[in-house]
Amino acid sequence: MSNEEMVKEAVEEAKKAAEAEAKEQKAKGQEPEETEATEEEAVGKETNSEDAEEPKKKKLFEKKNKKDKKDEQIADLTDKLTRHMAEFDNYRKRTEKEKSAMYEIGAKDVVEKILPIVDNFERGLQSVPEEKKDDPFVDGMDKIYKQMMNTLEGIGVKPIEAVGQEFDPNFHNAVMHVEDEELGENVVAEEFQKGYMYRDSVVRHSMVKVAN
Repeated sequence: MSNEEMVKEAVEEAKKAAEAEAKEQKAKGQEPEETEATEEEAVGKETNSEDAEEPKKKKLFEKKNKKDKKDEQIADLTDKLTRHMAEFDNYRKRTEKEKSAMYEIGAKDVVEKILPIVDNFERGLQSVPEEKKDDPFVDGMDKIYKQMMNTLEGIGVKPIEAVGQEFDPNFHNAVMHVEDEELGENVVAEEFQKGYMYRDSVVRHSMVKVAN
């Protein structure tokens, strides 16, 4: 091979090498651009995705706040209702107690007015001679007296025990004193007027004579 042919061959090889290198550099130069564009697109997509999610989060937050307000209103109304129900229950119990107390006072007042009639019945029956106790009229009065006492007992009226009992100022009213060693000290020796109780309260104290 001559020198000219060798030079031509070398030049051709150099051109080919230069073209290949240019192609390689060009290919390398496009890849970063494409990569950058891809990253930018990716960043853009992420940004757009975040921007799209923000309204959703905002709506959810608003809904949550609305729900919280409703829950607060429900809790407030429930608390008010509970307090009103408790107040009404206390009012009902207080009213029942007041009604019961008023009934007790009214019934006690009626019983107190009836007792003098009972006393008169007892005095009248005690004054009847023994031979006239079988008289139909006397027998009828005695039955009426017993019916009245049974009725009073049925509503809670009962006589206070006095004779032979220890004197108690809560039930007895001492109007006389007597010296009696057989009875002992502070014992009721005689009853002048019967005392009565209506349920647990004293309507009239027993009028008694007490031994010292």
